[in-house]
Amino acid sequence: MKDASIGERIRELRGSTLSQRRLAERAEVSVDLIRKLEQGSRTGASIASLHKIARALDVDIADLLGKRHGLPSPDPDAGVVAIRRALTTVDDLLDSVAGQEPVSLLEATRAVEYAWGAYWSGRYGVLASILPSGIAQLRAAAHAAQSQDIAPVNEQLARMMWVTGCTLVHFGQTDPAFIAIREALQAAERGNDPLLAATLRGSVGWQLLVQGRFEEARGVALKAAATVEPAGDVPPAHLSVYGALLLQGATAAGRNQHTGEAISLAREARETATRLGRDRKDYETDFGPSQVVMQTVDINISAEKYSEAIQVAKTMPNHGAGLKPVAQARHLVDQAQALARTGQHQKALDMLLTAERVGGSEWAKYQTLLRTVIAELLDHDRRTSLRDLAQRVGVNS
Repeated sequence: MKDASIGERIRELRGSTLSQRRLAERAEVSVDLIRKLEQGSRTGASIASLHKIARALDVDIADLLGKRHGLPSPDPDAGVVAIRRALTTVDDLLDSVAGQEPVSLLEATRAVEYAWGAYWSGRYGVLASILPSGIAQLRAAAHAAQSQDIAPVNEQLARMMWVTGCTLVHFGQTDPAFIAIREALQAAERGNDPLLAATLRGSVGWQLLVQGRFEEARGVALKAAATVEPAGDVPPAHLSVYGALLLQGATAAGRNQHTGEAISLAREARETATRLGRDRKDYETDFGPSQVVMQTVDINISAEKYSEAIQVAKTMPNHGAGLKPVAQARHLVDQAQALARTGQHQKALDMLLTAERVGGSEWAKYQTLLRTVIAELLDHDRRTSLRDLAQRVGVNS
């Protein structure tokens, strides 16, 4: 049912077991929302409502949204299946870990940097090719490491497993993604960098957020923040990690409809960003004034405060130049959703087209929110540029 609408998936998944009213009661949403989604008079809903519906149907949110993807390849050692196989290896049971060719610390560092570069530029096809072998090589390196190399090699293994988990989330593969991030955290704890370990705990929280486990996501992020709360003067990277974890807790609270707490946490994160004075990237994580604005927009959208989200977006420093391209693109899609929900359809389309250009065509194909906003716009307008965009990202027009 990959090409079906959300409403068609809901109707199929509830079958004859649940009536629309019973599903609405279980999900704690209005029966009117269920009815309109199934009838096609609404093509989307808030992410919080969709998570509730998915939970009531006993399915993963990725199944409800049709988000699970693979990357078919003529290479049997590439793609999502190959990544899953690498994650669930039984080499230790076969005493074959030592048979893998380990790489040096320098080679490991370069491999990890290349993988993260591909991730942040949205080159998922490249990642699907390099991650299976990268996982095996970094594990072998960690197994073979001795004395002073043990901690730094395990830190690189942690970063490789981390980028693997992040990539799998974009493919809608939440279960293997969680395996990857938990192994990343275990490897980081064999290292000697508390900021890396705290950041990875935050990434666990991000995956919980994606799964709709909002309260757990909030708790994990804020507990990680507490472990690195600055005392006195600390290096900028320390402030950056702390602020990013606060902001992640704010986002989770917002998704859980605890808007007051979310805004309060975002305000605290803004104070940390002000102390930093500029946008930074530390531990593969953006933090600074731009990120605070971006996530505050997200919080307002989660609360369906679309006009407020549009106003907050106008405060973005330097038009988002402090964000990575894929983060800029995601922020543009958030704004497009707010514009679409306030009836500004042409501006919303313009935002989506800009997001596609900034994030790249490959990135756009894996963005569920972008596809959702396109489907909403198609209900109001079917101009050629919108239909062409829909075709490029796989939305039936």
